[in-house]
Order: sequence, then C-alpha cells, then structure tokens
Amino acid sequence: MTTIARSVSYHPRTGNHVDGPAESAPAEVETAVAAAVEAFPLVAATPPAIRQAWLEAIARELETKADELCALADEETALGDPRLSGELAKCAASARFYGTVATSGHWVGALVDTVPGPVPTELRRANVSLGPVAVFGASNFPFGFGVLGHDTCSAIAAGCSVVVKAHPAHPRLSFALAELATTVLREVGAPDGTFGLVSGFKAGLALVDAPAITAVAFTGSRRGGLALVDRAVQRERPIPVFAEMGTVNPVVVTPSAAAAGNASAEQVAAGFVASFTLGHGQLCTKPGLLLAPEGSGIAEAVGTLISRVTLGWLLTQGIADSYRDGLARLVDAGATALGEGKEGGETGLAAYPAALRVDLDTLQPGSFLLEECFGPVALVAEYASFDDALAAVARLQPSLAGGVMTSGQDDPDAAAAVETISRQVGRVVADGWPTGVATSWGMHHSGPWPATSRPDASSVGSAALLRFTRPVCFQNVPQAYLPAFLRDDNPWGLPVVRTGR
Repeated sequence: MTTIARSVSYHPRTGNHVDGPAESAPAEVETAVAAAVEAFPLVAATPPAIRQAWLEAIARELETKADELCALADEETALGDPRLSGELAKCAASARFYGTVATSGHWVGALVDTVPGPVPTELRRANVSLGPVAVFGASNFPFGFGVLGHDTCSAIAAGCSVVVKAHPAHPRLSFALAELATTVLREVGAPDGTFGLVSGFKAGLALVDAPAITAVAFTGSRRGGLALVDRAVQRERPIPVFAEMGTVNPVVVTPSAAAAGNASAEQVAAGFVASFTLGHGQLCTKPGLLLAPEGSGIAEAVGTLISRVTLGWLLTQGIADSYRDGLARLVDAGATALGEGKEGGETGLAAYPAALRVDLDTLQPGSFLLEECFGPVALVAEYASFDDALAAVARLQPSLAGGVMTSGQDDPDAAAAVETISRQVGRVVADGWPTGVATSWGMHHSGPWPATSRPDASSVGSAALLRFTRPVCFQNVPQAYLPAFLRDDNPWGLPVVRTGR
C-alpha cells in the first residue's frame, strides 16, 4: 500500500497543526507541466485584451471570496484580518493592473526597421512569450506573492502558462487559490493548463528540472533562491531564475534632517519602528539599518518606542528559529540592546521585536551585522561624520531598497546620500520608508546581487512582464508568417515603432 505524503498546515498563534493537502507525486508534476506545455502556444496566441479579461475574472472572484480566503490565510499565517484583507484587495488590483499592462503592448517592444540598400532588408523585432513558467511564492505575502500574486499574473499577462509550487507556510490557502484560478479560467475559456499547482519539496525540484519549464520566479530566502539558481544552472539547458531574496535595507538621516531637535527625532524614530515591525518584521523591504547623527536623540527614541510594541507571531518554525538565532548572532557580532517589545502572552511562534545599537566601525564586510535577520529587529548606528556614514553604506551588501531622510530641497547632503545609496539598491526612497511597494508602471522591485539574482528584472510593476519574454528578430519574413503584433494589419492593435523609412 502506497502512503500519500501530506503537507502540514501550522497555526502560528498556537503552534498546533492539521494535515494539509497531499503533496504531488512525480507523475502529477509531469502531468501539470505537460498541460502547461500544451496550453502555452494557445495562451501566447491569445490577444492581450482577452488575457486581460481572464485576469479581471480572477480579480472579481478573489473579491467575492475575500472573507473566507482571509480567514483561511489568518489561520496559517497569523498576519491578522486588517493586513490580509488589504493584501487581498491589492492582489486583485494587481491582477487587473497586469491585464492593463498586457493590453498596452509596451512590453512587446515591437519595432519595424527597414535597412536601405540595393536590396532593402526588413527587420521586425519584438519580445515574444517565453514558455511555461514555474512560480515559487513567498511565505510572508500569501496573496501578493502567493499562488495568484505578481509572478503568476504578470506571466499570464505576458502570454505564458504557469505552474505554481504551493508554499509550505500556507498550503491550504495555496490549494484554495489554485482551485479558484482553475475554475475561473475554465469558465472564461482559457486553455486547460494555463494555470497549474504542485505541492511538496521534491515536486518543486522536479518542476525546476522539467525540460519544458523556461523560467523560474521566486520570492523568499537567500538560501532558497540560491538553491534554485544552482539547480537551474545544472540543467542540460539552463534557464533564468528571477529570485528576489532581500538583504539589509539602509536608511540614512542627514545632519540637517536631524537638526530640528526632539520633534524631528521622535518623528523619524516613530516611522522607523512602525516600518521595521510592520508584518512583524517579515518583509523583504523593511528598513534594517538606520544611520543617524550622534547626539540627535534618534537612537534613544527608537529604544523607547520599541518597548511599547507587543510581540507577534512569525510565519513558520524555521523563521522563528532563525530569528532567535539571528538575534544572538547580532549580539555576538557587537550589537547591544536599545529596547525590546513588551510581553503579550508568548504562545506558538511568538517573538519579541527588538532594536539594537551598533558602532559604525563594526559594519564591515564579513560581519553578521551586514546579514538580514528576518523578523522584527533592526539596527541603529550613529555617525560623527556624514562621510563616515556614506562609507558605511558603501560597505553594506546591496539591497532591494534604501532611504534618505532629508530636510527638504535645500539639504546640502541629500544629493550625496541619494547617489551613494542608488549604487547599492534597486529603489531609493526620499523622506519615507521602503516598506510599501506600489504596483505601478514605474516601480522597480529588485536590486544588485545578492538582493536578487537578476538586478535588471523587476518582480513588481509593468516591467515584471519582461521576465517572461525574449527578443526575436524576424528578417525579411513574409507577413503571413509573422506574429500578429508584427504584421502590417496589427490585429492586436499594439504600438509599433517604425524606423529606417
């Protein structure tokens, strides 16, 4: 008798667990990939306006079932209904956004170029859909970066079929979202195999190994992201892995920004604490390091404010263990306590938020102080010289985002801070905090290695579709054999740039 392996669904608030859905057998992974292979040419040949309608239908169904989905997500993540309800609403909005991007056609980059000569050469270039895509979602955003999050929706918008690997932090929600997507896509006439789901660690490896998979999108830990990158490179035909892994995101307070006195110090400290404890610190964009002038009072204000924050729950046992180990390693590396969150009844995967002080000189390559500690902890370093602060930023590992708190347009140090930080990150925030990521045309959610495996690619925003395309040039190819968006009649109505005439 064959024993069916099942996923485990944990309740972070209590530590209790129940059986989750069955993990996928090898044959089930093969079936899911085969279905995606069969669907892909049909999805790619579907006009973007119709793909937009598919994503709109998914968005509507998410909103219709919001209450039950959020309740299930809260059982598995303990993120709370206000946070989850807002995230689901944004997930639906992002599905609609990627549909809009699809119909805009800018991601196709269609260009017709006529090269003069005795026999003119006609070059027609465009980004074409890549193929079946594997998606590995995140633990900390069960909707926004989960089964129907940015990666899945942008891949479908770009004309690709998708196979998602269910996340072990919320397996029951993953299957509920997969059932929703499968039902909706069938009802609106999308090809079978446009979307699929597999579950289990071995199933995830098999998915990356499947020869028909053309790209992998991943959001999560560095360890997980690097493992997928290594796995994909070892294939007979390597494929790109778009891994968003995150590191320590710095925020620099300029001297003039801190010169306003205690009111300014309290304001900066309050924003910092609220940002790095949001979602109980389980966000890849949390500000992990604040650099403030000596004597500004900001460090002391952070210590006071963090002591008023109650404990919350971490998503998984692995994250909880890593957080506690990380706190100990930060102290061993030279950090000292500024303050710790107050008690709130420690149960399940509860963890206290903490703020730590570090000396600027200890922020050196190789120190654990430069490593991300995932959870509600952040560091504060004070500087005597602004040049020393910028030198410390340059020593950090590159990250997803960074910030500069300024005194306004006339701040004499702001330009230097922006320039220094921009060399290290994918997004620079002025007079704000990097935690929120807008799903918009201009957003770039990425960063230099090791924050991501591909700093040129964004996992959020209109550029997210480009990950799932590749450029092809058609030279002197007759009209009848061209993709629809490169023909002169242009039945999809996408924008085309014409040169050389």
